[in-house]
Amino acid sequence: MRLNSKDKRSVFAAGLCFYKLFWIFFIGSFLGVICETVYCFVVCGHFEIRWGLIYGPFNPVYGFGALLMTIVAYKVSHRRDLLIFLICMILGAVCEYFCSFFQEKIFHTISWDYSDTQFNFDGRTNMLYAFCWGILGIIWVKDICPRLSRYIEKLPMKLGKILTNILVVYLALNILISGLATWRQSKRFEGIPAKNWIDVTLDKYYTDDFLKIFYPNTKIVKK
Repeated sequence: MRLNSKDKRSVFAAGLCFYKLFWIFFIGSFLGVICETVYCFVVCGHFEIRWGLIYGPFNPVYGFGALLMTIVAYKVSHRRDLLIFLICMILGAVCEYFCSFFQEKIFHTISWDYSDTQFNFDGRTNMLYAFCWGILGIIWVKDICPRLSRYIEKLPMKLGKILTNILVVYLALNILISGLATWRQSKRFEGIPAKNWIDVTLDKYYTDDFLKIFYPNTKIVKK
């Protein structure tokens, strides 16, 4: 049910506003890490940190995936499951591909490599994971997203805005620090010495051993 303009003013994060999209991104980043951690434990038989950021169990790749699927949900939730599956399969694979592509180009690292699997695309994604994105997309569009949207909208207006602003700052700083630490690690690998106080600080607090805890599968890619 769509809200009229009067209803929207009295409901926190109504529709696809910034607040709603941010919370979807935030929660999706968290849930993705939880699912991947459980998958690793069940399939590989051991616990492994699968975070995408240093401070907290969040992975922006899943956050962006959740955003894309939420936009899809808003447009095609009433359509047939097969269409939703195909759309989410493509969107998820494209999201995973370009996240890997930009990580390699900007930070000269990769966090996953599917080169040894069948039907892979430059080792950045493959048909199996695209299929998983499609299944997840149906579940997200039909059940999780509508349910999550209702929970988000139940937040009191004032409290919701305050919490959102705090989490925006937290997540922005987390992404910035994590990105700088990873970028500086690639420079150390290239043998480039610290040139300023930022580089010195990053070398002191975000060593290769420290980053290995949070990014156990990250590999440096030579230019």
